[in-house]
Amino acid sequence: MKIALDGEHLTLDQLYAAVFDRAEVELSVEARARMNASRAVIERLIDSNTAVYGVNTGFGKMASVRISRDQIRQLQVNLVRSHACGIGAPLSEAETRAILVLRANAIAKGFSGVRPVVAETLCAMLNRKVHPVIPSQGSVGASGDLAPLAHLARVAIGEGEAIYEGRKVSGDEAMRGAGIAPLALEAKEGLALLNGTQAMLALLALALREAETAVDTADVSAALSLDALRGSPAAFDARIANVRPHPGHATTARNLERLNRGSQIRESHRSAEKDPRVQDPYSLRCAPQVHGAARDALAQVRFTVTIEMNSATDNPLVFAGPAGDSGEVLSGGNFHGQALAMAADQLAVALATLGGISERRIEQMTNPQTSQLPAFLVPEAGLNSGFMILQVAAAALASETKALAVPYSTDSIPTSANQEDYVSMGMGAARRLQPMLTNLRNILAIELLAACQGIDLLTPLRTGIEARKAYNIVRAISKAVDSDRSLSPDIEAVAQAIANQSFSKLL
Repeated sequence: MKIALDGEHLTLDQLYAAVFDRAEVELSVEARARMNASRAVIERLIDSNTAVYGVNTGFGKMASVRISRDQIRQLQVNLVRSHACGIGAPLSEAETRAILVLRANAIAKGFSGVRPVVAETLCAMLNRKVHPVIPSQGSVGASGDLAPLAHLARVAIGEGEAIYEGRKVSGDEAMRGAGIAPLALEAKEGLALLNGTQAMLALLALALREAETAVDTADVSAALSLDALRGSPAAFDARIANVRPHPGHATTARNLERLNRGSQIRESHRSAEKDPRVQDPYSLRCAPQVHGAARDALAQVRFTVTIEMNSATDNPLVFAGPAGDSGEVLSGGNFHGQALAMAADQLAVALATLGGISERRIEQMTNPQTSQLPAFLVPEAGLNSGFMILQVAAAALASETKALAVPYSTDSIPTSANQEDYVSMGMGAARRLQPMLTNLRNILAIELLAACQGIDLLTPLRTGIEARKAYNIVRAISKAVDSDRSLSPDIEAVAQAIANQSFSKLL
């Protein structure tokens, strides 16, 4: 069944289905009617020779320049060509597909003043797997993601480059091969394709999906580390969460309590004669507070993304009004990406936080002064280095991730002859999330490996039934370390299992 795009009801699950499962999309009947109504407003204004920004005027600083009626179509083509000046590595197929869905849905909302065929062309490109080659750099996240969306628009008009049937070909060849007629742009339609936040939104929405998997995985890895370090379950008592009722805190506390329920290792901690410790280090005891704060940050990001993906983000916006109303065109700033840039920064801080506390648990396990386990989790330490350099690698990744968490949304460089004098840097904020997610998955993979090694060293005591499921996933990938070997392949394999949601599904 196709996903009907109407600019009002697209969900993240539907977006992910279109991106990853190749679910087809189509323009809804209601959206088509709204688009026709707003288009009629534009046609009336053209007929009356009224000056309308981007319809019969120049763009940005050149908005005061009037364009003659016989040049209106060329104006739109020139806009697409001139703005397609992105640089850098191209966006991934998933990111490109997400942009196609989101841009079609934004236009379908019916405030762009363009014909339904514009959105229908984007839907056809997605359904027939015409993926424009979109350079990832060149957007400052205000006036929309102009350069990235211009590269998408070039393919829609039969120019530029696209990936089609596994090959990079010209946009014209891709469109013809897929049986899609290239768009012949009418007034405002080039501007409507370029003016929007859909590139940064696409990257943020996809990063959110991976981040939600990572925070669940972090709960699983923390539960295993808790047992490896013979930690106390007292900190996860629901009464503690109830008197400081942040939702994320309560969720992580429940997860940790459930995962370690029935642990023989946990029970061994209750005997003061065997273990005189009163409190665990913060990286264990405060996991609900720290992971929970990250969870709450992701919930806020999800809230922002859900609003944005069903919003009209171009300029000017066309309000058709009730039947018989001549309608109105209003210039504003809905293309500005500040909300998304700040959400991306919030997500970045959450990722750095999860990576930082995970690295601390790795240190606790590998350090014999804190672990009550063999040094670096290996028999015959000295002859063997064991997990020594895994902790070093985790420290390197955590430090790099912290540096990447520096805010983008507080930066601004004026553009377009100072007409666009405060920009969001939202695309850069979203672009840096993928390397952060990769780092975090690798840190969590190291923690999972270290925790399972620690649990093995506590045999015959066993971890809880639910936590044991995670242990078994790791051990199916990586056998216990009895003597030194390269663990790079093990880290990579466990990180891939994290990406595949093998651990997050346990929750």
